[in-house]
Amino acid sequence: MKTLVVCNQKGGVGKSAVSTLLTHYLAHKGHRVLAIDLDHQGNLTTPLVQSGRLAVAGITSDALMTGPLAALPDRPQVLVPSGRALLGLERQPAQHTPLARQFRDFLAKVDRSFDVCIVDTNPNPDIRVISALASADFALSPIQLNQEAMDGVAGLLNHERVGLRKIKAVLNPKLTLIGLLPTLVEPTPYQRANFVQVVQRYHALLIRLGAGPGAFASIPRRSCIAEAQSEGAVLWEMKKTAARDTWHEIEPSLARIAAFVNGTKTVLEANHATAP
Repeated sequence: MKTLVVCNQKGGVGKSAVSTLLTHYLAHKGHRVLAIDLDHQGNLTTPLVQSGRLAVAGITSDALMTGPLAALPDRPQVLVPSGRALLGLERQPAQHTPLARQFRDFLAKVDRSFDVCIVDTNPNPDIRVISALASADFALSPIQLNQEAMDGVAGLLNHERVGLRKIKAVLNPKLTLIGLLPTLVEPTPYQRANFVQVVQRYHALLIRLGAGPGAFASIPRRSCIAEAQSEGAVLWEMKKTAARDTWHEIEPSLARIAAFVNGTKTVLEANHATAP
């Protein structure tokens, strides 16, 4: 099983929507998928439960760090939902190392039952994010095309607690950054200018789709994506023409990310940095 953590220290960048899309896409492609929601807000839990496509575990995700390693439903697609007790984990500093170890032990226990694990994280730089990244194979960071979000990339890489470089150097040498994924992208002059800045500053961290100068993975701002998220719908199954058009627009980006995770393409082959 390969574990992908979707992370960013800024909220509102579309982490949960990306996690939801990837979960449905990988399941659609025949992969056994485990989805874990480590954000107490439950923005991954709600649409996946509403979709009815995944079996819901009888425990919440905080129990993966604090309780006995409970068995999951014997189904090919399973969700471990969010729980309010996640908020209390950071307030137990003496237990942080055991919490992280328990999460790693859980992933090892279910390793043969799934092909891919998608972990949606909270924006706070706390023990939940550390535990996820310390056990992950890959990280993916959705970002918005605004100056604040772009400036936050330095924190994503270099934060003293949860920076990807720190986690890789100290806790998890196998951790690989797939890349930055611009989200909520709009065809406005302002966003086009910001996209140019992102390419100039972080081109090695973007996910290339082709040889063209702007051929990088991204997720557009479309009302049908938000609608699918709120209704628990699968985007490409929605009957609206706008939803089908949007799916054709974003499918290449999801396919490229999935190719990294399932091992059919390496980050190095796509001319990315293999380490954050």
